[in-house]
Amino acid sequence: MSHTIREKQKLLNRVRRIKGQLDAVERALESEAGCAQVMHLIAASRGAVNGLMAVVVEDHIRTHLVDRDRDNGGRGDEDLVELFHSYFK
Repeated sequence: MSHTIREKQKLLNRVRRIKGQLDAVERALESEAGCAQVMHLIAASRGAVNGLMAVVVEDHIRTHLVDRDRDNGGRGDEDLVELFHSYFK
């Protein structure tokens, strides 16, 4: 079973929150909100998308890329996950 199917509800909840954040950006633009407010909303949306990507990439690495029996002491997957987490912060 694919990790996206196994974690389907969690991922869908994240996507729904992102939709809400993007709707807030749209409303702010339609109401001619100040640029600082619009940028703040966009940054929050970008952070949420990056968080979603981080979860999917991490699960993909753990599920499909790492053979725990072949890595050095079971640490290779954790090192790779840490790298991706630092990228998505």
